[in-house]
Amino acid sequence: MFPITLMLGGSIFSFRQQRYIHKNGRFNTAFQQIPGQWGHFVVDIYTTLVESRWRVILLLFALSYVLTSFLFCLIYWLIAYENGDLGNPENTLCVSNVYTFTGAFLYAMETQFTVGYGFRSMNENCVVAVVVVSIQDLLSCLIDCLIISITIAKMANARKRAWTVGFSKNAVISVWDGGLCLLLRIGDFRRNHILEGSVRAQLVRYTKSPTGEVHLSWQNLGLQSTSITLAVPAMVVHRLQPGSPLYSLSPDCLGQEDFEVVVTFTYIDDSKGVLRQTRTSYRPQEIQWGHRFVDMVRFENGHHHADYSLFHYTTLE
Repeated sequence: MFPITLMLGGSIFSFRQQRYIHKNGRFNTAFQQIPGQWGHFVVDIYTTLVESRWRVILLLFALSYVLTSFLFCLIYWLIAYENGDLGNPENTLCVSNVYTFTGAFLYAMETQFTVGYGFRSMNENCVVAVVVVSIQDLLSCLIDCLIISITIAKMANARKRAWTVGFSKNAVISVWDGGLCLLLRIGDFRRNHILEGSVRAQLVRYTKSPTGEVHLSWQNLGLQSTSITLAVPAMVVHRLQPGSPLYSLSPDCLGQEDFEVVVTFTYIDDSKGVLRQTRTSYRPQEIQWGHRFVDMVRFENGHHHADYSLFHYTTLE
């Protein structure tokens, strides 16, 4: 299979020892000078908010309530000013007991948060105030719906579930099923297990062309099985045979190699029915030659018992 390449700038030496994907699955990439960056974020504002940090979301929500209350406070104060209500309790008031800016702000807060009118209330004969209150009520409902939907979407974010599906910290190269294989372990740490998913492995290298251009190259690693059931931890197996990009590896040269094995596991969460993905990667220093994974599954009393304290442990063959 021919590798897929991506041309990059800079020197190949600056890319050595740099991860393409971190162990936690995050891409080691920073975007710069994106055309119309802020425009794209504003057009898809819902996704932008869902992907923002909690502190940013809470700050924006607090500001949305405070600023809208302040805006309508200013409008109510202007209505009272134009109607001659300020400092004139004998006048027919648009909003009862609103004589100051502070009173207008408190009335706007009562309307915004629907706490119920008490000392201050609207006069039905003032059409302008009726229209403004109606607009504020609709805007308040819109903000509430947006806050609730974003909060639910963020709490049900696929990334949180992906953190409960893990790969072993290290991969191993050992004899498996009569042949030399690259092995890594994958497991689901929640009780509502994933029924089935699809795993994929790719070899990523930085190469330099004769013209001095640096290329990022991907090559697929054929797996013994791409469909995995995670009722118990499973093994991802790539056989080092002719045609494999790793066939020429040896124990002596492994430490000097400069590549990265990227592994992705794509599945549907059975509790929410959402498509999700977990990723990780292995540098040559994280591949242990001549080791095997410690057995962590045993059968007792009619049940399979998985000891996850042994999930990352390896031992010499």
